[in-house]
Amino acid sequence: IQPTAVCGTVLNSWKVVWVVLADDAIEFYKKKTDNSPKGMIPLKGATLTSPCQDFTKRTLVFKISTAKNQDHFFQATHLEERELWVKDFKRAITCLQGGKKFARKSTRRSIRLPENVNLSELYVLMKDQDNGVKELKVEKDKRLFNHCFMGNTVIDWLISEGKARNRPEGLMLATGLLNEGFLLPAGDVSKDGAEKGAECVFLDQTEALYYFADSGFFCEGYSSDEDVIMKEEFRGAIVKQGCLLKQGHRRKNWKVRKFILRDDPAYIHYYDPTKGEDDPLGSIHLRGSVVTAVEYVPDAKRQEVDGNLFEIITSDEIHYYLQAATADERNDWIKAIQSVAKTGK
Repeated sequence: IQPTAVCGTVLNSWKVVWVVLADDAIEFYKKKTDNSPKGMIPLKGATLTSPCQDFTKRTLVFKISTAKNQDHFFQATHLEERELWVKDFKRAITCLQGGKKFARKSTRRSIRLPENVNLSELYVLMKDQDNGVKELKVEKDKRLFNHCFMGNTVIDWLISEGKARNRPEGLMLATGLLNEGFLLPAGDVSKDGAEKGAECVFLDQTEALYYFADSGFFCEGYSSDEDVIMKEEFRGAIVKQGCLLKQGHRRKNWKVRKFILRDDPAYIHYYDPTKGEDDPLGSIHLRGSVVTAVEYVPDAKRQEVDGNLFEIITSDEIHYYLQAATADERNDWIKAIQSVAKTGK
């Protein structure tokens, strides 16, 4: 069972749901803590289509068609997530065709986790604000990781709280939490460890970063005061420029920014429109990025912003939320950014 948050269509509207791949079906819940699913999609005799082109304004969509010809659509948050889901769904469907039940990997069997260990209770204790693992801001490779912690910190906490007698035991428990989706990898080191398929995928290292599945984790590009934006970024011809509302990463407030899109190299810079274009507030490298229309922003209050929203997800999985003045303007920006992201350096 491997849960994650993806989107599905219900009455033709897109909603965020918690999805669990069981041995012969897909179950989806309104939220992770719910005991009973809102629905179930049987996988026996089903077919999978990925990528799915049924929604021209949405990327990262895939489709499950059941044996009774019912179509169910899902949208992942980034390319790697979609590929992981598609891989497991295909394996599950193939197993059922051969008369077998699909088992992704038994966490308890693969790491010899004792039956009396309750990972859900352990996760609640770990998240305790006073006595749990402390969430930090960590700067690494010119990126700022918010609400995360280091792998060795988790092992230290498990030992100090008497949950593990030594580091190998702590590593076993942390791996269980990771495999069950309670902890998630942040950054290249921990992601590489999780994807290698080794027996212990959790890394007891300072360099390996992780975060709680239902925390406020986000990653953003970071430049120190000493860094100078390379003039190379400004070499490309201007493709499009104009004002958009942009959500701030830290305070989540919305401000009007002037955006200038250049094609080669592929960058979009944003500025304070009251201060001219000499000193950009930031830049987004668009090569390999994904841009798509969205109906809402997770951290925004409905009265703060509504309609004509779109999202840029960079190749480093940094999310930027923007709002255009009209639907046509949003479509123009999305087309322009998509074009630059494909062709620019």
